[in-house]
Amino acid sequence: MVAFTCTSQPPVSLRTEMSLSSPPRASLSGRRMFAVSPESGGLRTCLSLSLASLTSKGPRVSRQRRSVVCEAQNTTTDIPIVTDSTWESLVLKADGPVLVDFWAPWCGPCKMIDPIVNQLAREYAGKFKFYKLNTDDSPSTPSQYGVRSIPTIMIFVGGEKKDTIIGAVPIQTLKASIDKFLQ
Repeated sequence: MVAFTCTSQPPVSLRTEMSLSSPPRASLSGRRMFAVSPESGGLRTCLSLSLASLTSKGPRVSRQRRSVVCEAQNTTTDIPIVTDSTWESLVLKADGPVLVDFWAPWCGPCKMIDPIVNQLAREYAGKFKFYKLNTDDSPSTPSQYGVRSIPTIMIFVGGEKKDTIIGAVPIQTLKASIDKFLQ
């Protein structure tokens, strides 16, 4: 079972925590183990073990539940915002290629990909223009381009949509898409 939740705790390599739903006790019940892999970009794997699985004398019955914890809750961005009213002037009439990140503040995967998009905006400064469009504030443009899930990233060249990337993808996937449109 995989679940997405967000916390505002700093990233750690391995940590145990008491569950907020149970009062502190000396037993191991209610404890969670977290592990972070370097390539995860802030995602932690959470292992929740039940007391029965830890004290069982018979054959080991694993009662682990795994969930993914998003570390990127409060992200900041230097990428300019585009809206329905500024869409034509900033994206469709832009000189050179433009990448638009369709996102919403409540979207966990959008928060996960935000640092990647920010990094790419710095790397490709002067070669590519980057914009973010909040789908809650400007719903007509995403609807016009058939955006049905977020995050969705679209690349425009000469006012024409050339590529679409859906979901929180690795940085290599986004770089490959961007590099296709650089001369």
